[in-house]
Amino acid sequence: MDYQAVLEEVAAFARPLVGRGQVADYIPALAGVDTGRFGMAVVDIDGGVYGVGDWEHPFSVQSISKAFSLALVLAEGGGRIWERVGTEPSGNPFNSLVQLEYENGIPRNPFINAGALVVTDRLQTLTGDASTTMLEFLRAESGNPDVSFDPAVAASETEHGDRNAALAHFMASYGNLDNPVPTVLEHYFWQCSIEMSCRDLALAGGFLARHGLRADGTRLLPRREAKQINAVMLTCGTYDAAGDFAYRVGLPGKSGVGGGIVAVIPGRCTLCVWSPGLDTRGNSVAGVAALDHFTTLTGWSVF
Repeated sequence: MDYQAVLEEVAAFARPLVGRGQVADYIPALAGVDTGRFGMAVVDIDGGVYGVGDWEHPFSVQSISKAFSLALVLAEGGGRIWERVGTEPSGNPFNSLVQLEYENGIPRNPFINAGALVVTDRLQTLTGDASTTMLEFLRAESGNPDVSFDPAVAASETEHGDRNAALAHFMASYGNLDNPVPTVLEHYFWQCSIEMSCRDLALAGGFLARHGLRADGTRLLPRREAKQINAVMLTCGTYDAAGDFAYRVGLPGKSGVGGGIVAVIPGRCTLCVWSPGLDTRGNSVAGVAALDHFTTLTGWSVF
């Protein structure tokens, strides 16, 4: 496979869509991001790295971090997390309160905000410092010691995080948080504020393509748990557009409102695409189109 040639063809296909959509301006620190940016990277299971466009430009990972926090909880022996969060698509916006009341404070899946707060709470209990644990993991797997938090984004999310605070307090009222709500929120916001490039994220997510093996060859997760994360990414990883994403792209994927999407082809490679313009459901317009075209060109999907 000539990844570089495929990426260049994909970039040419996606270019007319770059700039469409809206940035996540409800997080003020992201309101000024240039919607004209586009980057895409592929990392194969043997460590080959390929990229096009703004693939080395860092951006706010936002909800992409949720996939890594789930992996770290499972790696720490946190399999009982599935007693506190489900594995079903929500069918509602990622920050919805409605479903929680019907389901007694148990979030539908770990990738909506409520579910990610429960996972962050569990990671905090297991490690004592959820956000730093994630940062150190991402630095190690990406091979980039400069990966860091963006304090301005974390502060912006904290200042405008009333809905997330409401979700956390609601779940705490059902006994589904072990740590104080302010602690959970702080670590959640810091995780979302991490800045990485497409290159960094494709490298960091490689363990999902390698069935649980880290970049150094050691095992992070049993093959079964890597499969579980990929499965939940496929069914729940792109907010309430997961069905459309599976239909168009056919890969496990996790998006973030910073405009990034990480996608996995188990046994082959990990991809990351970034373009900040979002559709109405919070996914990158050009990014989804690029991944759609990638799987069309290569014929690779999980189906």
